Amino acid sequence: MAKFLEYVPGDSILHRLNPTVKLMGALVFAIACFATANPILLALMLACGLALAASCGMLRQTAGIMKAVAMFSAILAIIQLLTVSSGQQLLPLPWGYVGTDSLRAAATTVLRLEAAAIPLFLVFYVTKISDLTNAAVKNLRVPYKYAFTFASTVRFIPVFLNDMQGIMEAQTARGVAFDTVGPLAKIRLIVPLCVPLLVQSVRKTNSAAIAAEVRGFNLRTQASGYKEYPFAARDAVATVLVAALLLVAIAL
Repeated sequence: MAKFLEYVPGDSILHRLNPTVKLMGALVFAIACFATANPILLALMLACGLALAASCGMLRQTAGIMKAVAMFSAILAIIQLLTVSSGQQLLPLPWGYVGTDSLRAAATTVLRLEAAAIPLFLVFYVTKISDLTNAAVKNLRVPYKYAFTFASTVRFIPVFLNDMQGIMEAQTARGVAFDTVGPLAKIRLIVPLCVPLLVQSVRKTNSAAIAAEVRGFNLRTQASGYKEYPFAARDAVATVLVAALLLVAIAL
């Protein structure tokens, strides 16, 4: 079972695209989501993201991503409903009202964040992080230090989650009840969880820094990578489609 942001091998079209095209395409797709407020277009873009996930067998991972994004976007939507009074009144409030326009803005926020998040996360599931960073260095002229920092951050996320799960299991075996429902009790549980997690993180950071120095981190340049990332016809088609989507989003 693939972990969070862990590469999943495959032979889909999305897997075979140039890493640079995938990364830039996902970014342009996200920009297009924020460039339009048309709910119909955003719904179509969300459907397009789900179709991409289905084409590479990532629907299960995508469902988890959508669930996490939905929790965050729901908070923003509720804030909009409670603070923006616009359009025909639907529900009176002591300080204003919930109107049709505020309801539409809240729904647009949820659709926008969901549609923008799916391609960005899919990039990491269908691309090796080493290919992603090396292609950014070679094709986009990103300094290696920045690419290494980005790659290390992404690689650290599943390691961090795995360490946290192990610490929670160890603390549970010692009698710590992480399933408590009280908010104050949950806050008190942060200390037995965060202290060992922080210690392990510092140890891993020091080990990673020493390993990078031994392998000549400061000597890496744009020409250091041996692997090439040529552009194919499918990359040109994907680039044109994403650019056309951005133009449509701006126009609408």
